[in-house]
Amino acid sequence: MTPGDFERLRLIRSANIGPVTYAQLIARFGSAAAALDAIPMLAARSGGRAPVIADVRLVAREQAAVAKLGARHLFLGDPDYPALLAELDTAPPVLIMRGKVELAARPVVAMVGARNASAAACRFARELGFALADQGIVVASGLARGIDTAAHVGAIEGGTIGVIASGIDIAFPPENAALQERIAREGLLLAEQPPGAEPLARHFPQRNRIIAGIALGTVVVEAAPRSGSLITARIAVEAGREVMAVPGSPADPRAQGCNLLIREGATLVQSAADIIEQIRPIDARMVRTEGTPYGAPPPADASDAERRAVTALLGPVPVATDELIRQSGLAPAVVQMVLLELELGGRLHRHAGGRVSLGA
Repeated sequence: MTPGDFERLRLIRSANIGPVTYAQLIARFGSAAAALDAIPMLAARSGGRAPVIADVRLVAREQAAVAKLGARHLFLGDPDYPALLAELDTAPPVLIMRGKVELAARPVVAMVGARNASAAACRFARELGFALADQGIVVASGLARGIDTAAHVGAIEGGTIGVIASGIDIAFPPENAALQERIAREGLLLAEQPPGAEPLARHFPQRNRIIAGIALGTVVVEAAPRSGSLITARIAVEAGREVMAVPGSPADPRAQGCNLLIREGATLVQSAADIIEQIRPIDARMVRTEGTPYGAPPPADASDAERRAVTALLGPVPVATDELIRQSGLAPAVVQMVLLELELGGRLHRHAGGRVSLGA
């Protein structure tokens, strides 16, 4: 890891620095070191408290822990960072990986579904994973019980990517410890959280965005209407990726989410050939390699009057950034800077779809 990587990791691990804020700080100041120097000033402009900058000793300990595990950090902007994942507005600034990073450069399909899946659905997912891998398609999933496990097992000899919600040294569920270790050796294991991090509830939606983001399309095999699998499918839709679903019996609650997706326009899947037919047209598409979240230019300094104008439009109800730009009449770069200052001061909350709200 270079000195520049150390500063990037320190910026990422600092308080109030999410993926959008990180990308905007780098775009505005050119380097993590310069961004770290500027944070106290930016936070003060918002009237909030300056965020706590990550202690250099904690960052050094994380570096040592990752190296000891035989893993490495993969930063947004690195040549081997997954290109499709980098397209997301909320792409993780850093991933921790073990295994064959080149798998992420091949065509990837995500496969997700119920943890309490039926035996028939697990068998179908396993056979689907094997058939996709046999055709050179890498299968990504989240190492959960049920469909995720079946998909990994089916595809592992041809190529699979496991994305976990914990630190890369923690297996969850525990019964998948051997499978997780095998994926780290023979496939690719990815984690956004630092070593030692437990799989908390808030980490699973973050993991789901990585699963959807690295793939050309997402296949759902059995899912309840309000399941995490449908969150993954929604993220795929928002990212402009293909969404596919395996139909099931209307009498089985575990099939209701898939049947709902199909009714709303997802492609019905009965075989690996159906999936390959959907993803081949976009397999070689161009990906975005530069720019900042929401297609905005790098943030530009705002005057006190501009700061007040944007803040006055904010409240507890989330509003789209584009709406703030329209109603304020200010340049996107100026609005982005005000939002950046508010977030660093702990006053702004970011929501899905580029929406923001003002906190207490």
